[in-house]
This record gives sequence, C-alpha cells and structure tokens, in this order.
Amino acid sequence: MPWPVRRPKDRISVLIITGDSMTSELLRNAFAHGRNGFAVDTITGSSQQIIGGLAARRADVALISEELQDGPQAGVKVLESLHTSQGPPAIMLLQDCKPEGVIDAFRSGARGIFYRTHSLKELSKCIRTVHDGQIWASNEDLELVITAVARERAPRVGNPKAMPRLTRREAEIVRLIAGGLKNREIAEALNVKEHSVSNHIYRIFEKLGVSSRVELVLYSSGRGKPS
Repeated sequence: MPWPVRRPKDRISVLIITGDSMTSELLRNAFAHGRNGFAVDTITGSSQQIIGGLAARRADVALISEELQDGPQAGVKVLESLHTSQGPPAIMLLQDCKPEGVIDAFRSGARGIFYRTHSLKELSKCIRTVHDGQIWASNEDLELVITAVARERAPRVGNPKAMPRLTRREAEIVRLIAGGLKNREIAEALNVKEHSVSNHIYRIFEKLGVSSRVELVLYSSGRGKPS
C-alpha cells in the first residue's frame, strides 16, 4: 500500500521512533506546546518490533532515534526498511556528531540529521525542510559524507567512463535526483510509471557502483553532469 500524499492545508504528520517511551513522550509534549502545524504519533521498541508495526502507521516525515531497545545503532535498520519500502522521508536523531553515525544514516536513506543537543525550534525547521524535499545537514555533516565517498570512490566505482554509459533517460533521472525529486515526482515529470523510475535507479546504481541517492548526487557533482 503506497504512503498517502499530504494535502497542502493538512498539518505535517510526524512519526517519532524511539527505543523508550520517555524520549517519545518528551518529544511529543514538546511539539504539543506551541508547535502548530504538526500531528505527532510515536512508536517505541526494538528495531524488529518497530519494523513490524510500520505498516499500520502513516506519516509525512519519520524521526528515528539511532538507539532502540536492541542496540545503539538499531535505528539504522528501521531507516533502511523505510527507505526500501519507499516510506516517508526520514530524519536520523543522533546523540552527537560521530562520523560513522552520520555516514551510516545517509547511506541508509536519511534525508536529514538532527542532534539531541539542538533546539525544538530547529527541529521544526528540520522537519519542514525534509518534508519539502530538501536535505537537512550541517556543513560538518556534509564534509564527513564527501570525505567518505571520496575515499571509497576508486574501489566502488572503478571505471572512469561510468557516467557516459548511462542512457539518455538514466542521465535525466540523475539530474532530477540531484534536484531533490522523489521517485513519484520524477515519474510525474517524465510521464512514466513510478516502478519504471525505480528500475532505472537500480540500474544507475549498478552502473556507477553507488548504493544511495546521496552517493549518486556527490558522484555526479564530482564528475560533472552526465550527457
């Protein structure tokens, strides 16, 4: 079942995913006091429990804690599940800025990174930004991702002529992804089925040796626009 499209006048529905009820309630209560424009739902537990319960939840944006009941990085499993099922755009909630945490989050499909030390006012902006189809990340976060991709580019990509091997349609999809469009929006722009876009993206990843949209955008930017 596809995730529903939010109508312009609706509030942004946020699904808060954490490992404990205390954190969930703190975040829910923070939104309840003076944070108009948001409808908040929460789910807690282990990554397996949460993944099993996602089918019954619907949201515009998911906020996922990196630490769940089954471990300090279990939130990445939930993030990957949402990304694979083309669920709502997700923000990873991190305790602090650790390179492996930031990189794993973006590799697994996060559209934003938010730290527990930051203010609720910033979180509201973060959620709105991600909901609007943009990336939320600090310069430090982006530097970590760029450094990681640069280190891995040679063994992952290998063939310097990889970009020219893209078809005209694949190159157009790369350009649209770099512009921040989701699969559904790309399908509408190209007047094709959404599953056709997914198939193209899979082949693009295979050809270029990348595993996420973030890596694809960074790779494309480093090589120049495909033609």
